[in-house]
Amino acid sequence: MTMTAPPLRTYEVSAESTDTFGRVRGVVRNHVLLIDGPRHNGAPGEWPTPGETLLTAAAACGAEVVQVLARDTGVALDHVVVHVTGTIDPEKQPHPSVTVFSAVAFFFRMRGPSTAEAAALVGGFQRRCPVFGSLAVASGRLDVNFVTEPAIGNGGA
Repeated sequence: MTMTAPPLRTYEVSAESTDTFGRVRGVVRNHVLLIDGPRHNGAPGEWPTPGETLLTAAAACGAEVVQVLARDTGVALDHVVVHVTGTIDPEKQPHPSVTVFSAVAFFFRMRGPSTAEAAALVGGFQRRCPVFGSLAVASGRLDVNFVTEPAIGNGGA
């Protein structure tokens, strides 16, 4: 039996300046995102910043991949929330030639799976999500934690 390579996945987005200094218009397929630079750069800082957008992508990847893995493995998952915090310490950069997040922390809250099932789901996410993988390779410190809550029963208890 021969194994075939998984299909190549290519992602394409664009961003362009707007009439407001420090604000860009990002385009993902037919979706438009407004993104501001941070205020310390003289940008408005009203819309999400590029760093916040990256961390949002990481959180979204976590929630989506955990759902897929739960479905594919038959794990009961009623709900998942992923909270991501990133810190940039200019004085403690793990790669001196580029600025990266010095520390990133993921926190998963799942309703339904057992502790062992949740650990397997989070482990699968860590192996599968390219945003997580990119942060894991680049950032200085990476923490991943989770908690589980019991499923809500038919009686509402």
